[in-house]
Amino acid sequence: MRQAKRLAPLVPSPIRAMGAGAPEGCISLGLGEPSWPLPDVAIPGITASLQPGQACLYGPNAGTPELRSALAAYLSLSEDSFMLAAGSQAALFALFQAWAGDGDDVLVPDPGFVAYPTLAALAGASARPYPLADDGRLDPDAFVRALAASPRARLAVVNHPANPTGAGSDPEALSAVASACASRDVVLVSDEVYRELYLGGKPAGILDGGLLPGVVALGSMSKAFAAPGLRVGWAFGDPAVLAPARLVHNAMTSCLSRPAQAAAAALLGDAARVVAESRRQLALRRSAFEAAYSEAFPAEPLPALPAGGFYHWMRLQELDGEDEMAFCLRLRDEAGVIIVPGIAFGSRGSGRVRLSWAGLPGDIREGVRRLATFLKAGRIPA
Repeated sequence: MRQAKRLAPLVPSPIRAMGAGAPEGCISLGLGEPSWPLPDVAIPGITASLQPGQACLYGPNAGTPELRSALAAYLSLSEDSFMLAAGSQAALFALFQAWAGDGDDVLVPDPGFVAYPTLAALAGASARPYPLADDGRLDPDAFVRALAASPRARLAVVNHPANPTGAGSDPEALSAVASACASRDVVLVSDEVYRELYLGGKPAGILDGGLLPGVVALGSMSKAFAAPGLRVGWAFGDPAVLAPARLVHNAMTSCLSRPAQAAAAALLGDAARVVAESRRQLALRRSAFEAAYSEAFPAEPLPALPAGGFYHWMRLQELDGEDEMAFCLRLRDEAGVIIVPGIAFGSRGSGRVRLSWAGLPGDIREGVRRLATFLKAGRIPA
């Protein structure tokens, strides 16, 4: 047997790999997964879909009428301007398959979400990284240079607020990137799944001024709606970009789970209250993180508040020749703390690690304490 050549670059997710084989009692500051409860409003929709004696049927490819209506109201868009998917990553997969192929290039941020290069490879394309600014924000000049150096570019991805850096972008930078892609007939995907989960000002969205030709954005139940296990996400924007991606998603997964759709419709219908509670929970966790960080590293300034999400992009001053993955594995096995090596997010993640403060406040405090103890023991200076 011979597997497809396009699978050759694929490796297991380094984020998930950190959790595999973790010792008992290990605390995770690794996954970007909200730890607060699923909002109560979602529960009746799930249970109503699973009554005794009731069939659990397939749903429409495009989503149930209730969920489509709720999402249309939430986005203030017509139904041809969005596509429901089994999570935003499934939407990404469908978009990559629809708009990138053999010999094409896909522009991805560096550092950036680990799935982007994988999805490019699965489409038969090559991921071409463009550097973010030193503060982790979108650098439109660097993006334009990378686009000019990639004559085979067919698709590009921006991510803001960004994973792993937590940094945002400004409307002018987003506009410049969109204009550059339009001039080259390159599809632009703006991954904005952390946009509603913020503690400062609301981050900019690439479609704030209205739909743009060739541009789509992504949203999700997984972050601000505290429902990653539902696996419900969406892409919205130019209907011409979404139409072929819908066909890919239909072939890939037929339809979303009916119970998950019922829960998602309820969450969208009560979005203002649900998202406000998520921000309250986020603030509690940020407070726990800041208190623990101040105690653990009293000589260090507090990490900047991210534009959105719950990540600290931490610099390690020196690794003494040890690579980040080896360091993070030692930290996991010897100190009982899971963090993610920065190199997992691209070459510009070298010398950094990503900490997530999405967990329970007590775990955040203990995880930071263990990390500091490990560093101060001479394992590596912070």
